[in-house]
Amino acid sequence: MAKPKQKRGFKNKEKVLVLGTRGITYRSRHLMSDFISLLPHSKKDVKLDTKSDRGVINEVAEEKGCSSVLFFEARKRQDLYLWMAKSPDGPTVKFLVQNVHTMDELKLTGNHLKGSRPVLSFDASFDAQPHTQLLKEQLAQVFGTPRGHHRCKPFFDHVLSFSLADGCVWMRNYQVVMPLDKKKADPSNVTLVEVGPRAALRPIRIFEGSFGGRVLYDNPEYVAPNMMRRLQKQQAAGKYKSKVQQKAKRREHEAANVMPRSEVDDVFRTS
Repeated sequence: MAKPKQKRGFKNKEKVLVLGTRGITYRSRHLMSDFISLLPHSKKDVKLDTKSDRGVINEVAEEKGCSSVLFFEARKRQDLYLWMAKSPDGPTVKFLVQNVHTMDELKLTGNHLKGSRPVLSFDASFDAQPHTQLLKEQLAQVFGTPRGHHRCKPFFDHVLSFSLADGCVWMRNYQVVMPLDKKKADPSNVTLVEVGPRAALRPIRIFEGSFGGRVLYDNPEYVAPNMMRRLQKQQAAGKYKSKVQQKAKRREHEAANVMPRSEVDDVFRTS
Protein backbone atom coordinates (compact mmCIF):
# COMPACT_ATOMS: atom_id res chain seq x y z
CA MET A 1 0.00 0.00 0.00
CA ALA A 2 1.44 3.33 -1.04
CA LYS A 3 2.19 5.82 1.69
CA PRO A 4 0.23 9.07 1.51
CA LYS A 5 2.27 12.05 0.41
CA GLN A 6 3.20 14.39 3.19
CA LYS A 7 2.34 18.03 2.73
CA ARG A 8 5.40 20.18 2.54
CA GLY A 9 5.42 23.39 4.46
CA PHE A 10 6.89 26.72 3.47
CA LYS A 11 10.44 26.48 2.17
CA ASN A 12 12.63 29.51 2.58
CA LYS A 13 14.42 30.16 -0.70
CA GLU A 14 16.09 33.37 0.38
CA LYS A 15 19.18 34.31 -1.65
CA VAL A 16 21.22 37.45 -1.14
CA LEU A 17 23.05 39.29 -3.91
CA VAL A 18 26.24 40.99 -2.66
CA LEU A 19 28.01 43.55 -4.82
CA GLY A 20 29.81 46.88 -4.61
CA THR A 21 30.77 49.89 -6.68
CA ARG A 22 34.07 50.65 -8.32
CA GLY A 23 36.48 52.67 -6.22
CA ILE A 24 35.75 50.69 -3.08
CA THR A 25 38.66 50.62 -0.61
CA TYR A 26 40.52 47.50 0.50
CA ARG A 27 38.94 47.59 3.98
CA SER A 28 35.44 47.83 2.52
CA ARG A 29 36.26 45.02 0.12
CA HIS A 30 37.43 42.82 3.01
CA LEU A 31 34.25 43.65 4.94
CA MET A 32 32.20 42.60 1.93
CA SER A 33 34.15 39.33 1.78
CA ASP A 34 33.46 38.77 5.49
CA PHE A 35 29.74 39.26 4.87
CA ILE A 36 29.85 36.74 2.04
CA SER A 37 31.56 34.18 4.29
CA LEU A 38 28.79 34.68 6.87
CA LEU A 39 26.05 34.20 4.26
CA PRO A 40 26.24 30.77 2.59
CA HIS A 41 23.04 31.68 0.72
CA SER A 42 24.69 34.71 -0.90
CA LYS A 43 25.79 35.25 -4.48
CA LYS A 44 28.60 37.63 -5.36
CA ASP A 45 28.51 39.73 -8.51
CA VAL A 46 31.01 41.96 -10.30
CA LYS A 47 31.46 45.58 -9.34
CA LEU A 48 28.81 47.98 -10.54
CA ASP A 49 30.01 50.74 -12.86
CA THR A 50 27.20 53.19 -12.19
CA LYS A 51 26.13 54.88 -8.96
CA SER A 52 23.08 56.73 -10.26
CA ASP A 53 21.00 54.05 -11.99
CA ARG A 54 20.49 51.61 -9.13
CA GLY A 55 17.50 50.07 -10.86
CA VAL A 56 19.97 47.90 -12.77
CA ILE A 57 20.64 46.03 -9.52
CA ASN A 58 17.09 44.67 -9.53
CA GLU A 59 17.69 43.22 -12.99
CA VAL A 60 20.92 41.57 -11.80
CA ALA A 61 19.11 40.17 -8.75
CA GLU A 62 16.38 38.74 -10.97
CA GLU A 63 18.94 37.07 -13.23
CA LYS A 64 20.70 35.56 -10.19
CA GLY A 65 17.43 34.47 -8.59
CA CYS A 66 18.02 36.60 -5.48
CA SER A 67 15.30 38.14 -3.35
CA SER A 68 17.58 40.39 -1.24
CA VAL A 69 20.48 42.69 -2.08
CA LEU A 70 23.45 44.01 -0.10
CA PHE A 71 24.93 46.85 -2.15
CA PHE A 72 28.13 48.51 -0.88
CA GLU A 73 28.50 52.03 -2.27
CA ALA A 74 31.80 53.89 -1.88
CA ARG A 75 31.96 57.69 -1.97
CA LYS A 76 35.17 59.75 -2.17
CA ARG A 77 37.20 56.63 -1.30
CA GLN A 78 36.50 57.19 2.41
CA ASP A 79 32.74 56.91 2.98
CA LEU A 80 30.93 53.56 2.74
CA TYR A 81 27.16 53.19 2.40
CA LEU A 82 25.21 49.94 2.57
CA TRP A 83 21.93 49.50 0.72
CA MET A 84 19.92 46.59 2.13
CA ALA A 85 17.00 45.96 -0.20
CA LYS A 86 14.30 43.42 -0.90
CA SER A 87 14.08 42.90 -4.64
CA PRO A 88 12.04 43.78 -6.63
CA ASP A 89 9.32 45.38 -4.46
CA GLY A 90 11.22 46.73 -1.46
CA PRO A 91 11.59 48.04 1.15
CA THR A 92 15.15 49.39 1.15
CA VAL A 93 17.27 50.60 4.05
CA LYS A 94 20.26 52.86 3.45
CA PHE A 95 23.01 52.75 6.09
CA LEU A 96 26.23 54.63 6.70
CA VAL A 97 28.84 52.03 7.65
CA GLN A 98 31.12 53.15 10.49
CA ASN A 99 33.66 51.62 12.89
CA VAL A 100 34.62 48.85 10.49
CA HIS A 101 36.93 46.09 11.77
CA THR A 102 37.41 43.08 9.52
CA MET A 103 38.34 39.56 10.60
CA ASP A 104 41.92 40.01 9.38
CA GLU A 105 42.35 43.16 11.45
CA LEU A 106 40.89 41.79 14.68
CA LYS A 107 42.65 38.39 14.72
CA LEU A 108 40.37 37.11 17.47
CA THR A 109 40.48 33.60 18.89
CA GLY A 110 36.93 32.67 17.87
CA ASN A 111 36.51 30.44 14.83
CA HIS A 112 33.27 28.81 13.68
CA LEU A 113 32.67 26.56 10.70
CA LYS A 114 32.04 28.26 7.39
CA GLY A 115 28.51 27.73 6.16
CA SER A 116 26.94 27.01 9.55
CA ARG A 117 23.62 28.63 10.43
CA PRO A 118 23.65 31.56 12.86
CA VAL A 119 21.48 32.25 15.89
CA LEU A 120 20.20 35.81 15.41
CA SER A 121 20.13 37.89 18.59
CA PHE A 122 18.34 41.26 18.61
CA ASP A 123 18.28 43.90 21.30
CA ALA A 124 14.90 44.46 22.98
CA SER A 125 14.94 48.09 21.81
CA PHE A 126 14.26 46.93 18.24
CA ASP A 127 10.59 46.46 19.22
CA ALA A 128 10.19 50.01 20.53
CA GLN A 129 9.41 51.88 17.28
CA PRO A 130 7.95 50.97 13.87
CA HIS A 131 11.10 51.75 11.88
CA THR A 132 13.27 49.65 14.22
CA GLN A 133 10.80 46.77 13.88
CA LEU A 134 11.24 47.01 10.12
CA LEU A 135 15.03 47.04 10.57
CA LYS A 136 14.80 43.90 12.68
CA GLU A 137 12.72 42.06 10.09
CA GLN A 138 15.00 43.16 7.26
CA LEU A 139 18.13 42.01 9.09
CA ALA A 140 16.50 38.71 10.05
CA GLN A 141 15.56 37.92 6.45
CA VAL A 142 18.99 38.82 5.06
CA PHE A 143 21.27 37.24 7.68
CA GLY A 144 19.08 34.27 8.56
CA THR A 145 20.41 31.28 6.60
CA PRO A 146 17.53 29.20 5.16
CA ARG A 147 17.07 25.76 6.63
CA GLY A 148 18.06 22.99 4.25
CA HIS A 149 20.13 25.21 1.97
CA HIS A 150 22.55 23.11 -0.07
CA ARG A 151 25.58 25.18 0.98
CA CYS A 152 24.89 25.45 4.70
CA LYS A 153 25.66 23.12 7.60
CA PRO A 154 22.61 21.71 9.43
CA PHE A 155 23.56 23.10 12.86
CA PHE A 156 24.18 26.33 14.75
CA ASP A 157 27.61 27.20 16.09
CA HIS A 158 27.72 31.00 16.10
CA VAL A 159 25.58 33.96 17.14
CA LEU A 160 25.02 37.13 15.13
CA SER A 161 24.22 39.92 17.56
CA PHE A 162 22.49 43.18 16.59
CA SER A 163 22.20 45.96 19.17
CA LEU A 164 20.85 49.51 19.02
CA ALA A 165 23.03 52.17 20.65
CA ASP A 166 23.80 55.81 19.80
CA GLY A 167 21.49 55.63 16.78
CA CYS A 168 23.47 52.77 15.18
CA VAL A 169 22.94 49.06 14.68
CA TRP A 170 26.05 47.43 16.16
CA MET A 171 26.85 44.08 14.59
CA ARG A 172 28.95 41.40 16.31
CA ASN A 173 29.66 37.74 15.53
CA TYR A 174 30.39 35.19 18.28
CA GLN A 175 31.34 31.53 18.27
CA VAL A 176 29.37 29.20 20.55
CA VAL A 177 31.91 27.22 22.58
CA MET A 178 30.80 24.13 24.51
CA PRO A 179 32.78 22.40 27.26
CA LEU A 180 34.53 19.28 26.02
CA ASP A 181 32.87 17.09 28.65
CA LYS A 182 29.34 18.10 27.62
CA LYS A 183 27.47 16.36 24.82
CA LYS A 184 24.53 18.76 24.60
CA ALA A 185 24.49 22.53 24.58
CA ASP A 186 23.07 24.20 27.66
CA PRO A 187 22.75 27.98 28.05
CA SER A 188 24.27 27.67 31.52
CA ASN A 189 27.56 26.12 30.35
CA VAL A 190 27.98 27.68 26.89
CA THR A 191 30.45 30.53 26.38
CA LEU A 192 30.70 33.02 23.51
CA VAL A 193 33.99 33.94 21.84
CA GLU A 194 34.01 36.82 19.37
CA VAL A 195 34.99 36.05 15.79
CA GLY A 196 34.34 39.23 13.81
CA PRO A 197 33.75 41.29 11.79
CA ARG A 198 32.58 44.40 13.61
CA ALA A 199 30.56 47.20 12.08
CA ALA A 200 28.17 49.97 13.07
CA LEU A 201 25.31 50.60 10.65
CA ARG A 202 23.73 54.05 11.00
CA PRO A 203 20.27 54.19 9.34
CA ILE A 204 19.81 57.14 7.00
CA ARG A 205 16.55 56.49 5.16
CA ILE A 206 14.04 53.71 4.59
CA PHE A 207 12.42 53.62 1.15
CA GLU A 208 9.18 51.90 0.26
CA GLY A 209 10.45 50.44 -3.03
CA SER A 210 13.61 48.69 -4.08
CA PHE A 211 16.40 51.33 -4.27
CA GLY A 212 13.86 54.14 -4.40
CA GLY A 213 10.26 55.12 -3.92
CA ARG A 214 8.46 56.92 -1.13
CA VAL A 215 10.51 57.68 1.98
CA LEU A 216 9.09 55.78 4.95
CA TYR A 217 11.63 57.01 7.49
CA ASP A 218 14.23 59.77 7.49
CA ASN A 219 16.72 59.88 10.34
CA PRO A 220 16.55 63.41 11.82
CA GLU A 221 19.82 62.93 13.76
CA TYR A 222 21.88 61.92 10.74
CA VAL A 223 24.74 64.23 9.78
CA ALA A 224 26.44 63.61 6.44
CA PRO A 225 30.19 62.85 6.51
CA ASN A 226 30.84 65.88 4.27
CA MET A 227 29.21 68.14 6.84
CA MET A 228 31.23 66.53 9.64
CA ARG A 229 34.48 67.13 7.76
CA ARG A 230 33.40 70.70 7.02
CA LEU A 231 32.71 71.39 10.70
CA GLN A 232 36.08 69.89 11.65
CA LYS A 233 37.84 72.13 9.13
CA GLN A 234 36.00 75.17 10.45
CA GLN A 235 36.97 74.23 14.00
CA ALA A 236 40.62 73.81 12.98
CA ALA A 237 40.50 77.12 11.10
CA GLY A 238 39.03 78.79 14.18
CA LYS A 239 41.90 77.52 16.33
CA TYR A 240 44.47 78.84 13.83
CA LYS A 241 42.68 82.19 13.66
CA SER A 242 42.72 82.52 17.45
CA LYS A 243 46.48 81.77 17.50
CA VAL A 244 47.13 84.49 14.91
CA GLN A 245 45.07 86.98 16.91
CA GLN A 246 46.94 86.13 20.11
CA LYS A 247 50.31 86.68 18.38
CA ALA A 248 49.13 90.03 16.98
CA LYS A 249 47.92 91.14 20.42
CA ARG A 250 51.26 90.11 21.92
CA ARG A 251 53.20 92.19 19.39
CA GLU A 252 50.95 95.20 20.05
CA HIS A 253 51.43 94.79 23.79
CA GLU A 254 55.22 94.61 23.44
CA ALA A 255 55.24 97.68 21.17
CA ALA A 256 53.09 99.69 23.61
CA ASN A 257 55.09 98.67 26.67
CA VAL A 258 58.75 99.11 25.75
CA MET A 259 61.18 98.27 28.56
CA PRO A 260 63.43 101.25 29.49
CA ARG A 261 67.15 100.83 28.93
CA SER A 262 69.01 99.83 32.10
CA GLU A 263 72.26 101.49 33.20
CA VAL A 264 73.97 98.17 33.85
CA ASP A 265 73.34 96.75 30.37
CA ASP A 266 76.83 97.80 29.15
CA VAL A 267 78.78 96.97 32.32
CA PHE A 268 80.16 93.65 31.12
CA ARG A 269 80.79 94.67 27.51
CA THR A 270 84.50 94.47 26.56
CA SER A 271 84.33 96.30 23.24
